[in-house]
Amino acid sequence: MDPHNKHDKKYARYPRAISVPETVANPGNCLRCGTCCLKGGPGLHREDRALIENGQIPSKYLYTIRKSERVYDNVKGCLVPADSDIIKIKGQGGSWTCIFFEAGKKGCSIYDDRPLECRRLKCWDTGELERIYDRNRLTRQDLISQVEGLWDLVQDHQVRCDYGKIIKLIDDLNGPDSDSARRQLAEIIQYDAEIRKLAVAKGGLDPAQLDFIFGRPLTETLPGYGIRIRQDGSKTIVTRQR
Repeated sequence: MDPHNKHDKKYARYPRAISVPETVANPGNCLRCGTCCLKGGPGLHREDRALIENGQIPSKYLYTIRKSERVYDNVKGCLVPADSDIIKIKGQGGSWTCIFFEAGKKGCSIYDDRPLECRRLKCWDTGELERIYDRNRLTRQDLISQVEGLWDLVQDHQVRCDYGKIIKLIDDLNGPDSDSARRQLAEIIQYDAEIRKLAVAKGGLDPAQLDFIFGRPLTETLPGYGIRIRQDGSKTIVTRQR
């Protein structure tokens, strides 16, 4: 589970199901080196729900890996479809480095209120973290299903932008139905973009919350599936990467 090996580098563009540093010799206690924080923010569990609801971790600092979205499971050492939402803390400056990591201090700005995975991680023995990383995951339904109007919008987006459907359409690009698949993919990508604009303009959402509410934009994730997306005026053009 070494993040520096060539296998992990192959999947560097994908979010990790679990963020762990290279296992080191047992120092007896955390050295506060920050290496684990550099590998990505933690995934959240139901035990972390109060941290969101009480505002210790604002939702604008979260993003959602949606069900069936491809994620690098570095416990199993391969890409897997997420079997449910995985809500994670965002990175900073275009990197995976946890947004709450303070590089100058090599410390965490929410250390006293850090999530479960951070509390369980010992870089010299990742066994405890590996046992809980895929259990009791916190989902968007846990947090926003009671928000009138918003949850209906999220459910509609999940159906129309379902990754299972998207992956099937991507496969169809190589078959006799390629034109239909390309058109449907373009429509899904356009819907994903438009619903985000609508949620901000009409619903008053903070743009920083969109990656949590709807997951990351398809324009950001689909290149990881070999898809190139470009705009030609109002038209979305979808092609396979060569």
